[in-house]
Amino acid sequence: MSAQIIAIDAMGGDFGPRSIVQASIACLSATPSLHLTLVGQPSLLEELISGISATDRLRLQIAPASEVVGMDERPSQVLRGKPDSSMRVALELVRDGKAQACVSAGNTGALMALSRFVLKTLPGIDRPAMVAALPTRTGFCQLLDLGANVDCTAEHLYQFAVMGSVAAQVQGVQRPRVGLLNVGTEDIKGNQQVKLAASLLQNARGLNYVGFVEGDGLYQGVADVVVCDGFVGNILLKSSEGLASMIGERVEQVFRRGMLSRLAGLVAMPLLKRLQADLAPARHNGASFLGLQGIVIKSHGSADVQGLQSAIERALIEIRQDLPQRLHGRLEDLLL
Repeated sequence: MSAQIIAIDAMGGDFGPRSIVQASIACLSATPSLHLTLVGQPSLLEELISGISATDRLRLQIAPASEVVGMDERPSQVLRGKPDSSMRVALELVRDGKAQACVSAGNTGALMALSRFVLKTLPGIDRPAMVAALPTRTGFCQLLDLGANVDCTAEHLYQFAVMGSVAAQVQGVQRPRVGLLNVGTEDIKGNQQVKLAASLLQNARGLNYVGFVEGDGLYQGVADVVVCDGFVGNILLKSSEGLASMIGERVEQVFRRGMLSRLAGLVAMPLLKRLQADLAPARHNGASFLGLQGIVIKSHGSADVQGLQSAIERALIEIRQDLPQRLHGRLEDLLL
């Protein structure tokens, strides 16, 4: 198998380089074909990788970057004022063919702005969209946008639907069902933006549009791709993650109440732990920026080591699937 090369923004995220480096080392150990380039402050990164095995060290490089993008910095400030940030250098490695993907847990707005500036969008795409697979009763649903574009036109939603459909096909779904997230399934429901997008999708060539989808319908698996603007998508994603975490904690509390509850817990807890692991946000961490001329994966800023590993693994999958090229090959047939 040919090597996969990923550039890691080692300075991004809420917890700094330590967790990022630990996740990177774990992925190197698990995937012999993987090569990583950690981008950031060399002295700090060299210290953090000092315990790595000699075999893995051969597949790990450090690229210097003197600046760090803060989580609260404006994208425009980062574009103009930080030409040597770890985030930008990682993206430039992808642009220059020295890496096949970039992974960052840093500032989402800055990452999107820099990605569009450095890598450019595919022909026919105005704005890239963040997409991730959410677990449903029947499998998974591709949800986009997850926060990159809080203000969208109907045409943007149409483009998101096309990209999401192609991404689902790459994942093995033969004829993805595409739905628009809305406050109801009736045609009269929704704001003007969503109604206009629905009109575009109803007349789209090659798209299996199934209509409006409510929030509960997403988890019931009524669509393989669900489209919304980034404002709604981000709230839905964060709310879902919070709910999953809360339910897991409440179930554990119930099984600690009294002797009978503890006995029942001894029987049920292994199964519940397995379910909790399947649905854990960390396992599904890593949103792809669809529509760019390169692979960019955004990790949660608060992701732990396991979550960061998932984001790197997401990049590996997209490299092996050659997602941008396959997306480019299908967009011309589907876009208006």
